[in-house]
Amino acid sequence: MMKEATRDQLAKVYLDRRNKFIKKMKAENIDAVIFEDNEDKRDPSVRYFTGHPSDAALIIGQGGTSVLIPWDENLARKNAFVERIIPSTRYERNTLRAIKAVLGTMKFSSQKIEISPATPYPKFLEYVDELSAWDILCREKGVHECAAKMREIKDEYEIECVKEAARIGDLIIQQIERQIKSGKIKTESDVALLIEKECRIHGCEKTGFDTLAAGPERSFAIHAFPGYTSGEWPGKGLSILDFGVVYKGYTSDTTLTVAKGKLKPEQKKLLDLVQKAYNECLELYKKDVPIKAAAAKADEIFNKARRAMPHGLGHGIGLEIHEAPFVRQRAAPEAVFKPGMIVTLEPGLYDPNLGGVRLENDVLITEEGNEVLTKSKILVLD
Repeated sequence: MMKEATRDQLAKVYLDRRNKFIKKMKAENIDAVIFEDNEDKRDPSVRYFTGHPSDAALIIGQGGTSVLIPWDENLARKNAFVERIIPSTRYERNTLRAIKAVLGTMKFSSQKIEISPATPYPKFLEYVDELSAWDILCREKGVHECAAKMREIKDEYEIECVKEAARIGDLIIQQIERQIKSGKIKTESDVALLIEKECRIHGCEKTGFDTLAAGPERSFAIHAFPGYTSGEWPGKGLSILDFGVVYKGYTSDTTLTVAKGKLKPEQKKLLDLVQKAYNECLELYKKDVPIKAAAAKADEIFNKARRAMPHGLGHGIGLEIHEAPFVRQRAAPEAVFKPGMIVTLEPGLYDPNLGGVRLENDVLITEEGNEVLTKSKILVLD
């Protein structure tokens, strides 16, 4: 179980992240950067730099002052680690007015303010009109991209949070396996609602995404729709369960395949191919190995069997369920695995007549190789 960090320790974690980011701002001669996390666009950078869970604007100034403008002041004062908190209620919940007032208290040299490249054009024009005294930048290759790059490499606190989410996820998988064998779990809804309940019991914030529980009639889909029903799970044949749990903002992501009863030879072949791809690709999840090499290995294994995987081999996890790096053949040739990355490994094959198989675990890249954080597997039942 993860040891709780003190407030002083957490304050240092977030301050260190902001200071590292400010160095990048100085290199780009950017006076201030604005991040917005709201219903229109969720930006995990607000939580990454402050600890505040949601619904706020954050201004990071090159001079070292960072100001949070939250929708919920009480929540911010309990969770956020930042120099100043100015609730949006002081400005009638008008975030742009609040941002303008805060910027007016800061000292600038270049007057350059950067906002998210995901800002819609009409919103950008609002920024330009309201903040006419400053040079508003909205660009793809700016310091917002630097923030995303920082999040690819997890720091010690992030790694511990993901490990705790993984530990709780593994406990839930163990309970699922026991309840399958005892007959308590009979349907997709049974297993999905068990996960929802157990993750809260163990101190998680929520599930990482809507749980995907698919019995043999629905496991042919990469992501079953709807996510779960009252249908039999696990039924005779191939069933899939894909879920994650969130601990202090950080998610796990695992997929368990259950093979039940007498299988067709072709179904056994799917199981063997996915396990083979998993085993061989795991050897490539190592420091300085090109990311696309692992994806190419999985495709090679499946292509030889005249099968094709219709999705990438993996993706980063953290404050978001899907974040960089993305393990696929389209990855840039220069993109390599780096220590501190936490990446899923999830080979899968799907057939409308046979059902689907996917095996997914979360892998931490280390200096020495890798550490598999979760213990998902292909579960074979008589």
